[in-house]
Amino acid sequence: MKTEGGGEARVLSVASYNIHRGIGSDRRRDWERILAVIQALDTDVLALQEVETPAEPAPAATTLALLPRLTALGYEPLLGPTLRTGSNHYGNLLLSRWPIKARRLIDLSVPGREPRGLIEAELEQHGQRVGVMATHLGLGIGERRVQVERLAARIDQWRSGASAAASLAPPLVLLGDFNHACAWSPGLWPLRRRLSVVSARATFPARWPLLALDRMFYSGLQLAAGGIGRGSISRHASDHRPLWARFVALSQNGQ
Repeated sequence: MKTEGGGEARVLSVASYNIHRGIGSDRRRDWERILAVIQALDTDVLALQEVETPAEPAPAATTLALLPRLTALGYEPLLGPTLRTGSNHYGNLLLSRWPIKARRLIDLSVPGREPRGLIEAELEQHGQRVGVMATHLGLGIGERRVQVERLAARIDQWRSGASAAASLAPPLVLLGDFNHACAWSPGLWPLRRRLSVVSARATFPARWPLLALDRMFYSGLQLAAGGIGRGSISRHASDHRPLWARFVALSQNGQ
């Protein structure tokens, strides 16, 4: 893709997908379907929610566990577990084909509610830096209000920290399952004040999407395209459809 000045634009493709522990609309756990959806998305960066790691293997004659197969697709995994039980972890997982230069896990938990977290990562490819924040917010209105305020604070810190070393902060993408059903929920206003928004699209329930639970926000990038996963596998692999977007950064500073 070329810029208006004739230079080569850097393209970044991202997606968010709540995989519901691999359990589809037919109540079967089938990692092959999840992997098929991920392969069809073929994005540079992928934020997964409701992930069990190490994922329960499918029958030994057909597949290996989920995480090694994602690594085989060229992704570097960044685990963000929020629940730990024995040898299994449950929570968020960020996958990147861009090298991960820095990483941080932020606790977004509210007392008395299910633990929640945020994965922060700084990626770099061919001199282009991009920040990615991936999360899964809670079910309660008051809980989400607190978590959105914390996200807004992290965005401000990202910008202030980056500005100490450069005139403009590097591009930033915030994505995940925000559990806000209304496309223009007032509860997300603190994020919309700080970042541009990828148009909300219904992703839940997967068979007949009605609610826009999964969202993306960004800055320092140009949105080129966006949508949800299509096809029969996306309708049945999980209880959510994946949300994807493709961005263009016109310079190292995202202008």
